[in-house]
Amino acid sequence: MARGVYIHIPFCHQICHYCDFNKVFFKNQPVDAYIEALGQEIATTVTQYPNEFTQVETIFLGGGTPTALSAAQIQRLLEIIRNFIPMQNVKEFTSEANPDELTVEKLQALFNGGVNRLSMGVQSFDAGLLEKIGRTHSNGHVYKAIDNAKQVGFTNISIDLMYGLPGQTMAQWQHTLQTALALKLPHYSAYSLIVEPKTVFYIQYAKGKLHLPTQDLEADMYDVLLQEMEAAGLAQYEISNFAEEGHVSIHNKIYWDNDEYAGFGAGAHGYLAGIRYSNHGPIKKYIEIAQSGVRPIVHENQVTHEEKMEEQMFLGLRKVEGVSFEAYEKKLKEPMHKRYGDIIEQLVKDGLLQQDEHGIRLTRQGRFVGNEVFQQFLT
Repeated sequence: MARGVYIHIPFCHQICHYCDFNKVFFKNQPVDAYIEALGQEIATTVTQYPNEFTQVETIFLGGGTPTALSAAQIQRLLEIIRNFIPMQNVKEFTSEANPDELTVEKLQALFNGGVNRLSMGVQSFDAGLLEKIGRTHSNGHVYKAIDNAKQVGFTNISIDLMYGLPGQTMAQWQHTLQTALALKLPHYSAYSLIVEPKTVFYIQYAKGKLHLPTQDLEADMYDVLLQEMEAAGLAQYEISNFAEEGHVSIHNKIYWDNDEYAGFGAGAHGYLAGIRYSNHGPIKKYIEIAQSGVRPIVHENQVTHEEKMEEQMFLGLRKVEGVSFEAYEKKLKEPMHKRYGDIIEQLVKDGLLQQDEHGIRLTRQGRFVGNEVFQQFLT
């Protein structure tokens, strides 16, 4: 049963140098036709799986950039969502946003359409670094967007930050953190740069022209992040996420709890009725298939018991609370130690996991090498 719904808006006015998500330049794209095709895909899926959508708790508009749409397009998109997705149990309705695109008109359209949480891509408060990574906003855009959002009625606002950026110094990272925390927002996400294939940065890296901080410096940046967030009274609840009480992202927690969610849109991924699937990425192909009344799926995989066990571990260990023995056994019908006892024992000895009567979780040391820990649970 789907606890969440993810909707992909693949349009951007500017492509960031690090982004490998399915996206295209907004100009000359069939945006209105895409929005209608989304409606058709949602309708087709809800008709096929009527019982899977009765308990939807969260909706998340991601991209690309949802705020690349005009206010009228946002209004139409939200109207379509409300028409087809049962809304009675929805607690959190998030839209990603670019600070320089968040006009009062767009904010009003989002708020009036039911969106109650904004996730803004800020990445850095250093103008030189913003230019280097292909961002178009300024610090002024961030302050104005937050002020306008509050005036419209938004109280749940999150910003994304990045570290380990090309040429980034510790001083620049500390300045970004201090500037971000001075905004006193209820939620922050902070991610280290990963150089992904098919990105501008990947091309530069392959040519030896991308100069990244050392691994040691990146680890120090993460350490400073943990210290600054704790000092500001924000609790870490996942490797990269920090929140005031009552402001944990419910939608993202659905992923880490390894629960099911529907994914709609070009290139979107979902996990529904025991099947993980991904949609066609090319916009025109997506529209054509979705409008024909067929789900635009390019790949699907019936998740095996083995895969469910692995996912429960490596996704759940991203959470600070870790993986509970009870939740694992309830979902997988066997105790965690039956399969993973030896691995857990070794990781506890290595100081990377801690264990109590309730479950297991990463230690502080383990959070620095999370991917290496997760690897232990994959066959």
